[in-house]
Amino acid sequence: MASTYTPLGVELMATGENAGTWGTKTNTNLQLIEQISGGYKVQTLNAGGAGANTTTLTEDDGSTGATVATRVIIFGAVSPETISGNKVVTFPVGVENFYLIKNSTSGSYTVQLKAASGSGATVTWATSDKGWKLVYFDGVATNTGVYDVGFGAATSPGGSTTQVQFNDSGSFGGDADLIWTAGTGLIINSQKELRLADSDDSAYIGMKSAATVSGSYTITWPGAVAGGNGYLLKSTTGGVLSWEEADAGGTSWQAVKTANYTAVAGQGVFCNTTSGSFTLTLPSSPTIGDEVSFIDYAGTFDSNALTIGRNSEKINGAAADLTVSVERAANTLVYTDGTQGWLLKSK
Repeated sequence: MASTYTPLGVELMATGENAGTWGTKTNTNLQLIEQISGGYKVQTLNAGGAGANTTTLTEDDGSTGATVATRVIIFGAVSPETISGNKVVTFPVGVENFYLIKNSTSGSYTVQLKAASGSGATVTWATSDKGWKLVYFDGVATNTGVYDVGFGAATSPGGSTTQVQFNDSGSFGGDADLIWTAGTGLIINSQKELRLADSDDSAYIGMKSAATVSGSYTITWPGAVAGGNGYLLKSTTGGVLSWEEADAGGTSWQAVKTANYTAVAGQGVFCNTTSGSFTLTLPSSPTIGDEVSFIDYAGTFDSNALTIGRNSEKINGAAADLTVSVERAANTLVYTDGTQGWLLKSK
């Protein structure tokens, strides 16, 4: 009894047949099985010309190398292959197998995959589809069908372009208030919050924009952690944050001043009048609780007095500048209101 062959070319030897060549044929069969399980083949579609035509694929009984006896197939060429008409690729009737197939052609033409005869189901790559398909031939005799089984549920993106995708009841979803743009990154619109939950998700810290912003700006965080405990974040007008060590009394002490200087609320000023008297001007438009401190740096206020400029506000209830002429004087002025103005903490 002579050998028979499977639809993919594997030889089925009869009892007592192929004496002396059984080993060679078995090795070929094993190679075929290996090729069917994971082999790779590039199949041109232009053997009959670049225009519309049919490429007929056949098995090669008892031999390796047939395109239908591989797992992964590239239609066209790796480069890819330019076609100028719709293409049809036929497989032998009766094949039952899974294939990974890529349409690697260029040109706005379809590629259809079907059995060589019969009216079974077919699979078609659309004119713009140059991707991979996982296809299954059902092996039905005389009427073999081929099916695109996909790589999982085919789901289109939710929402509109640039919207971040999320799981919306098992489907992709998008929202106009959560978008991603190249060059900018993640954008949260409509004053929505970014929430950072605690370890058991029972509470969170939320961050969001003010309801009205006069102009767009970016907060840039420091590049390293603070140098110790008790540091504060300080911002430039451009929104760049840096760590600054907080004074125990909350006063920001300035470098020694030897000439006229206008203080900012919260500052302490070392005043050196060794070279001559000068004026320390208080902040304009103060609010209740604003403080400014000063110290006689060199003990020279008695010879070269320091003038405290009131800057249109009163000092101790008087509409006059304050002269400090006591050696080693040090004090803090606190703003109250328009009636009393700046008041000395001590005298």
